[in-house]
Amino acid sequence: MSTLSVEMLAAAPAEPITSAGHAQLGIAVLTGIAVIVLLITRLKLHAFLSLTIGSLVLGAVAGAPMDKAIASFTTGLGATVSGVGVLIALGAILGKLLADSGGADQIVDTILAKAGPRSMPWAIVLIAGVIGLPLFFEVGIVLLIPVVLLVAKRGNHSLMRIGIPALAGLSVMHGLVPPHPGPLAAIDAIGANLGVTLALGVLIAVPTAVIAGPLFSRVAARWVDVTPPEKLIPQRPSADLERRPGFVATVVTVMLPVVLMLAKALVDIVVDDPKDHVQRVTDVIGSPLIALLAAVLVGLFTLGRAAGFGRDRLASTVEKSLVPIAGILLIVGAGGGFKQTLIDVGVGRMILDFSKDWSVPALLLAWLIAVAIRLATGSATVATISAAGLVAPLAADMSTTHAALLVLAVGGGSLFFSHVNDAGFWMVKEYFGMDVGQTIKTWSLMETVISVVSLVFVLLLSLVL
Repeated sequence: MSTLSVEMLAAAPAEPITSAGHAQLGIAVLTGIAVIVLLITRLKLHAFLSLTIGSLVLGAVAGAPMDKAIASFTTGLGATVSGVGVLIALGAILGKLLADSGGADQIVDTILAKAGPRSMPWAIVLIAGVIGLPLFFEVGIVLLIPVVLLVAKRGNHSLMRIGIPALAGLSVMHGLVPPHPGPLAAIDAIGANLGVTLALGVLIAVPTAVIAGPLFSRVAARWVDVTPPEKLIPQRPSADLERRPGFVATVVTVMLPVVLMLAKALVDIVVDDPKDHVQRVTDVIGSPLIALLAAVLVGLFTLGRAAGFGRDRLASTVEKSLVPIAGILLIVGAGGGFKQTLIDVGVGRMILDFSKDWSVPALLLAWLIAVAIRLATGSATVATISAAGLVAPLAADMSTTHAALLVLAVGGGSLFFSHVNDAGFWMVKEYFGMDVGQTIKTWSLMETVISVVSLVFVLLLSLVL
């Protein structure tokens, strides 16, 4: 169990802060989620405020004293931000360095130079997967859209054959692979091992991206045929740079935190001796904080310096990378507060009781809860954090691998059928010049394919691990 999980369990009351029955708790959950959905979708209130208000409504309807409900919310918020806030910040810095230095463009250009017309969708999904590791989904879209539109136009490819693989690679990484905010928060809430979750997440992400990307794009291209909108092609970040980082150095920098965290997970499995010197070293260098910090420090030289950035430019890049994540940190923190309120009023135990009574597999239940919240709120991150809080008690008796699969089930459910209440839906629609119906036939169905296929792989792995 992670340090954050231990702290949260210590901070949470041993007994629920209300003695409400299952019926009242069920009504409280539905009311709290309904308030969040209404505020986000109808009143267009920021998700941070919506989650805060929804948490207090949840506590009030469950019969909890207001001071206790407030304490639960603030405890969950603080624990979540302290656990994942630094990691999100480091990931943002690495992503900004990758974009501004031209490292992302170097990866794109190198792979595309070696790809033929038939292999182009496969090259695009590979690019999206590599770039999507350290970048937030929205940043990845902004980086890849120019490439997608240019490749489709110059190579006379269907926009869907090129665009869907790019979106699939980014979306899969966003929902299933840390250090993205949703998976990180779910790992802490459930108490899963980050290295094992990362390894299994990559294992599931690869075939899922292939099926939802290059393969599904064949179908999407038959359903929707649109011309790349030239007026929406933005300037590439590295267009004004005199030089860019090398391909090998860029890939090594991007993959460094992944390799370090996977090495820790592998040594933990093989050695399993806390006194072993090798394990003690890998426990340090493979911790998320050190792994990401190492990648950022290396990136300052392999990306920033290689692009000709001086000290002032590097300082400016780091500073600018932190501004956009303020909203993300607040949403993730408020999601942690909502999750802790769910736990403290006794909803977690209610879910545990229901899962026993209904004989619903825990992994399937986690996926279904995440799907419901995703459809209602439109936010994959909100769905991941809220669902993880609800199903966290189910992980108490799980093995390390099954706890990791529980995180991935939640992550897969959080991607289900993006529609009009999701900002990503409108971003894809406008960039690709599609109408609402065309966006549903392509983007929305692609997200659904990712969600369902990832669940299938999670369930298959649960049978053999």
